[in-house]
Amino acid sequence: MASISCNTWVVHSATKKSDRQRLIVIFMRGGADGLNIVVPYAEPAYYQARPKIALAKPGQEKGVLDLDGHFGLHPALAPLMPFWQQGNLAFVHAAGSPDPSRSHFDAQFYMEIGIPGNQKVSEGWMNRLMGAISNKTPIQAVSVGTTKPRILNGQMPVANLASGRNANKPIAIDRPQVSAAFNRLYGGNDALSQTYHQGRIAREALMADLDQEMKMANNGAPLPDGFVGDAQRLGKLMAKDPRIELGFMALGGWDTHVNQGSDRGYLARGLGSLGKGLAALAQSLGPAYQNTVILVMSEFGRTLRENGNGGTDHGHGNVMWILGGKVRGGKVYGEWPGLETAQLYEKRDLAVTTDFRDVISDVLARHLSVNDTQLSKVFPSYTPKQKIALL
Repeated sequence: MASISCNTWVVHSATKKSDRQRLIVIFMRGGADGLNIVVPYAEPAYYQARPKIALAKPGQEKGVLDLDGHFGLHPALAPLMPFWQQGNLAFVHAAGSPDPSRSHFDAQFYMEIGIPGNQKVSEGWMNRLMGAISNKTPIQAVSVGTTKPRILNGQMPVANLASGRNANKPIAIDRPQVSAAFNRLYGGNDALSQTYHQGRIAREALMADLDQEMKMANNGAPLPDGFVGDAQRLGKLMAKDPRIELGFMALGGWDTHVNQGSDRGYLARGLGSLGKGLAALAQSLGPAYQNTVILVMSEFGRTLRENGNGGTDHGHGNVMWILGGKVRGGKVYGEWPGLETAQLYEKRDLAVTTDFRDVISDVLARHLSVNDTQLSKVFPSYTPKQKIALL
C-alpha cells in the first residue's frame, strides 16, 4: 500500500527509450454526459429529449464536428479532431458498468476495483495490473493528485505527483463586502427587502446542496481548469523515464444537474480544458506517444432527457475514449442500441451494450501484452464478452 510523494521528485533515468508501452487512465468523476460528448445527431429522439441542451448538427452554427455521419464530437473538443483524422482517436459508445447503481460512490468504486457489485475488495485493477506486469520499481505508476486513488490502491508501490490547485470562483453576491452592502440596502421590512432575503436564503440552501452533491461526485478530484499543466507535467515525466509504465489522473466537475448547456455552459468549459489537456499530454509525451494509450472513462452517463434545471441526471450507458499512437482510430466502436423509448435502459437512459472491462481488457492484451492468466488476475471471475480490436 506504499505511496511515494513526487512533489520534489527528480528523474534519474539514464535511458531515453520511448519504446516502453505506457497506459494513462483519465477518470471523469461525476458521471460525464456521453450523449453531449459524442453526439448521436442522426437520432431524432436526441433532439426531442433535449430541446435546450442538444447540440446542433454538423454544418450548422455551433454544431458538432462530424465523425462518421451518425455521431459528432462536441465542438469544445476541436483540439482532438486532428487525432481523429490521423486515426489515433477512437470511441466506444454505449459502454459502462453492468451494475445499475446511480450512486457516484458505488459506481466509481466498482469501476476502480474492476468488480461491479463487490464492495468487499479494496484493491484497484490498476494495482493488480502492476502486479501482473511489474518490474517492482517504486515509480512504475504515477498518480496525479493529493491522495492515491482507489484504482491504484493495493500492495504495489505508487508515486504521487501533486496537482495544481484551482480556487473557487464565487459570484459577486457571494463576496462578503458585496453581500454586506446588499444586506444594508435591503434591511427593511418592505416587500422588496423580504423578497431579497428570501432569495438569499434560497440561494444559500441551494448552493449548499449543490456543493455537497458536487463534492461527493468529484470524490476529491480537481476541476478540469488546471488539467493542461498537470497533463504536460505527467507527459514530460513519462517521456523522460521509461520506468513509468502507468499514469492516472482524475478530474471532477462532470455532475451537470444544473445549467449543463450545449455548446456553452458547464460541460463545454470542462470539455474545453480536457480537450486541450489531452492534446498537450500527447505532445509532451514526444516519441513515447507512439507507444502510449490514453483511456478516458466516467462512472456512468446521464439521462437522455434533460431536466427542468437545464441539466441531466444520473444515467447508465456512456462513451469511453481511446487515444494513442497505435490506436485503430477514426471509428466509433460498440453496438449502438438507439434512443427510442423501448431501446433505453429503464426507459430513461442509454443502455450499456459494451462492458467497460471489455474495452480495458482489449487494451491490456493488445497494448501491454497481458495474457489470459494475467488478465484473470486484473479482472477476477470475468471473461471478456467482446473482442473489440482497438489496437
